[in-house]
Parts: sequence; structure tokens; C-alpha cells
Amino acid sequence: MKKTIALLAGGISSEREVSLNSGQQVYQALDKAKYDVRRYDPQSDLPRLVAEAAEIDAALIILHGPYGEDGTIQGLLELLDIPYQGTGVLGSALAMNKLAAKQMYEKAGLPVPAYMVVAPESPQGVGALVKQLGLPLVVKPANAGSSIGMSIVRAEEELAPALSRAFEHDATVIVERFVQGTEITVGVLGNEVLQALPVIEIVPGRDHEFFDYTAKYTPGATREICPARIDDDTTQKAQEYAQAAHRALYCKGYSRTDMIICGPDIFILETNTIPGMTPTSLFPQAAQAAGISFGQLLDRLIELGIQAHHHR
Repeated sequence: MKKTIALLAGGISSEREVSLNSGQQVYQALDKAKYDVRRYDPQSDLPRLVAEAAEIDAALIILHGPYGEDGTIQGLLELLDIPYQGTGVLGSALAMNKLAAKQMYEKAGLPVPAYMVVAPESPQGVGALVKQLGLPLVVKPANAGSSIGMSIVRAEEELAPALSRAFEHDATVIVERFVQGTEITVGVLGNEVLQALPVIEIVPGRDHEFFDYTAKYTPGATREICPARIDDDTTQKAQEYAQAAHRALYCKGYSRTDMIICGPDIFILETNTIPGMTPTSLFPQAAQAAGISFGQLLDRLIELGIQAHHHR
């Protein structure tokens, strides 16, 4: 008997177009022999979702940014008693807030780059931030996805404009020491029993200083190498860190944690609770390298979501 799946894509965040594109590719990959797929755009279709909730077996949330990845839609689905893939309300909110996530990483003993927190009324000036952390610096809003509002600052005079850009997206901004090294990302699949997927190395093109929004979503702008060109010990350490980050943020179903390798050290950057979900996105690429096709991955996420719902 077919399961009725609510596919949620679109929404009202700045990442709406990315979500719609991912949602379309997820729709095409879902096995229509197994699933009756109903599509909902939270921008306009929430009343219909509420009205049809009793007919839905599970939801696939293919949303990014605020109101999709921050626990908001997850809370609505729990009120409607609809199972959904991925992390619940608490973990989604923690991972979306980069400051809260850093604090949870630190509590779990995971290394993060040195950082300071800035609010519009913060007493410390630009000079104090540079003196404390040095240059270059990374400036980013505490709540935003896909590197939106993020800058790399290499000279002190660049810091104030970078802070202004970040404050356009959130009232809390993180300024952290820039770590030069090899950028990697590691996917984790599972609820209680976790599977770390092969490590992916990310090499932004020469036109991109870091893995920014354009580098993420422009075809050919970034090289993604899977498995990463790192030794076995570093691979194991990165996979262990990804699983520890997953647990530290109370993630379920799946997550993808971004890191930087600098010499013998690995620093945690952030964890994505709803990774990009097109066949060529990072998490599906890693799953493919582990022998899990895109369609099989979607099947597994639906199963994990239903299992987590039963436990809740």
C-alpha cells in the first residue's frame, strides 16, 4: 500500500529558490510506486497541509533557512502528528543558531575556531576585535544559512562594513578567526545508530574566496572531491567529529557537518540539519559513494522519520 508523503519546498526564507529546485528533484526521484506525493509550499499552502494532515503518512522537509530549518515547521508537523525526516525542534533550533551550536560543540569537547560575539550595542570596537582575534577574520550572522551575510575580512578597515552586512541578517553576529586549510564536509545518517558517510573535500574555484552562496549553487564553481584526499587517520577523526557534532546538537535522521583541516587539527564550522537534496548535492554525493542511490536515500530518510516519530 502506498504511503502518502507531504513534500514541503519553497517557504519564505532567502533560500526559497534553492528549496524549490531541490523539491522538484526530490519529487522526480521519489518512487511513485511506493508513494503518493503531495506538494506543499509553506508560503501559501499551510492551511491545506493542516486540513489534509490526517491523510499524510510522513513529510519530507526540503526547506532551508528560517521557518524551514530552525524548528518552526518541525513544531507544526508535530502538532499535526505528521512524521518527518531529520532533526526535531530542539536540534533544528540549536544548529540554525551558529552561536548556540558553537557552545554545544565546545561542551562536547569539539574544537572550533576562536570567536567573539558582537551585537549592535556591543562596547568593543573594531580595533579590539582585531587585537583579540587577529586577521584575517570571518564575519557571519548567527542565524542564516548558505553563507548569506558572511564575509572574510583581511584588513581592519574592512571589518565595519562586514559587520554592517551581517547585521542586515541578524541582531547577533559572530566574528571568528579565519582558519586556512582544507575544507571538508561529513554526512551522518541515522537516529540512534549512526553511519558516517565518506568525507568530501570542497575546493572553491579561484573566483571564490570561500564556499559562499554563489560557489555552493553555481554549477562548476566548486570542485567536490569524494572521497577527500586525506589520510585514513584524518578521515576517521573527521567522521568521529561529525558523529559527535550530530549527537551534541540532538540531530536525528541525517546531518552534514562542515570542517577545516589545518595541519594536524580539525575545526568544526557548522552543522546542516537539512543538507542540500539534489542528486549532485554534497550529502547525496557522499551517500552515492557509500553505495546508497538518491532514491534509496530518500526511502531511508522517510523510514528514519517514521521511527523517530514513534519514539517521540
